Amino acid sequence: MNTLEPSVLFEDNHLLIVSKPAGLLVQPDPSGDPALEQWAERYIAVKEGKAGKAFVGVPHRLDRPTSGIVILAKTSKALVRLNQLFKDHTLQKTYWAIVEGHLEQPTARLEHLLARDGQKNKSYVTKSSLGQRAVLTYETLAKGTHYTMLSIDLETGRHHQIRTQLSAIGHPVKGDVKYGARRGNLGGFLHLHAKKVAFAHPVGGAFLSIEAPLPEESVWKTLESSMVPK
Repeated sequence: MNTLEPSVLFEDNHLLIVSKPAGLLVQPDPSGDPALEQWAERYIAVKEGKAGKAFVGVPHRLDRPTSGIVILAKTSKALVRLNQLFKDHTLQKTYWAIVEGHLEQPTARLEHLLARDGQKNKSYVTKSSLGQRAVLTYETLAKGTHYTMLSIDLETGRHHQIRTQLSAIGHPVKGDVKYGARRGNLGGFLHLHAKKVAFAHPVGGAFLSIEAPLPEESVWKTLESSMVPK
């Protein structure tokens, strides 16, 4: 089995929602490595008997070392409306993360100004008024000996927002050496997972709530097993 093979979570005439494995690009880059967009073009073309590539619109991204939900558009109408949902922040995104250490507050709302360094492909907290406002809320789900698992709801969508803000409070995502983690993970993936999306269907209007299972990886499963049922 190809470990970089996405799994389909939802599909209709306008949308294709998948769970992307860590390590898979969303869109092609100069590396020439496989990308989700190319996979989706082939998947739709074969399934629907289309000659050549199928239309695939990409309204948002997910970092290569991050796993979880990616929403793709199968029609131009859906793409335009999805772009507006993301712009208006009316699409709810929830991530799960494993971070280093134990947080002093089990739940909190974080607000920072972030600036982006394009050359280093990295964001950082700034006091400059030119920084972009970044807001998230986290909740503790489980604790291990050295790590904590969090559920994170984004109010804004900035470049590397979760990674930057958690690093800023001294609890970088496990494996995220770019943002201060003590060591990387084997394979370079991060313990950061796009777990859930909730939004009104861009064409039909029906409310959708889609979740992606956690990766089959030992630390995720160990902490998940220690979660206290609500």
